[in-house]
Amino acid sequence: MKRFPRFLICAAASLLTAVSSVLHAEDDFILGADISGVSYLESQGAKFYDTAGRERDLYSLMKDYGIAGVRLRVWVAPTDGFCSPEDVLRMALRAKDAGMPVMVDFHYSDWWADPAKQNIPARWRGMGYEEMRGALREHTASTLQMLRAHGVDVRWVQVGNETTHGMLWDMARAETQMPQYAGLTAAGYDAVKSVYPDAAVIVHLDSGFDSELYNRIFDGLQRNGAKWDMIGMSLYPYWSMQDGSVSSEEELLRRAVENIRALKAKYGTDIMIVETGVEANSPEEGNKFITALIRAAHDECNGACRGVWYWAPEADGVLDGYKLGAFRNRRPTIIMDAFRQAK
Repeated sequence: MKRFPRFLICAAASLLTAVSSVLHAEDDFILGADISGVSYLESQGAKFYDTAGRERDLYSLMKDYGIAGVRLRVWVAPTDGFCSPEDVLRMALRAKDAGMPVMVDFHYSDWWADPAKQNIPARWRGMGYEEMRGALREHTASTLQMLRAHGVDVRWVQVGNETTHGMLWDMARAETQMPQYAGLTAAGYDAVKSVYPDAAVIVHLDSGFDSELYNRIFDGLQRNGAKWDMIGMSLYPYWSMQDGSVSSEEELLRRAVENIRALKAKYGTDIMIVETGVEANSPEEGNKFITALIRAAHDECNGACRGVWYWAPEADGVLDGYKLGAFRNRRPTIIMDAFRQAK
């Protein structure tokens, strides 16, 4: 997905018909949220409130809306310290206190990593391939060892963020250096399993409706010895309709469901929608899309999709400059009701 201002810098059956889908407790389908921005926002004095205006802890408020897991991004050595391994530990301990499992999202960069950029961390520049593999393994393992030592329940780990075009450019660019991309992914996989052997290791791409992309990347990774337990997807109707990749939300959902089913049949691994978001200034329409997305992911993918995660719901379009959050005036909009209705 595209990245933005400071805080963040730092089918589908009838989409437009609200549906209520009960997700049974015995399912291991999870509704989660990436709230990695909480550390920075609170450092700037942000406080969060429920719809009645009562000040609330963000983690507790998320739980009230049916959010059962927390996703946290890790940067190697960010200049301002936010989303460093130590900052992630502080946020993860709050998840532990709230009784929420954690997804760790390694960017393998000092800043945003996404389809438009996968920059090598400053301290890794100049390394050869084998040395880079070692640095990636050490960073992954040491971060997770710190979390494990503090009793954090890490259930999912992403080895790279939206690595649609590979990672650590240009060493492991997918289009030109697939063996290195696969080798670095495998190194991350092994590092995760050395610390959290039961955690699901995720390879994450954007544009979850794009079957050609997913087949090309995962065929290449498989052919070159990469390992993964789960495929992660981003699904953003706003960006995908803006760039013309899809013509409607209905098309995006239909194609995503078809892709999820096909990927499960082909590779034998489950899929999770690890990022989504809608425009906070259109909360009614956003609620309808998220409701339809959860319903489609849970009911229409033949059990292949294991969850839906909202990216940065705590972001306020006016106060933080990111338009795809789910809060306004530091209070949840009805976008968040889609998660509560699905509990």
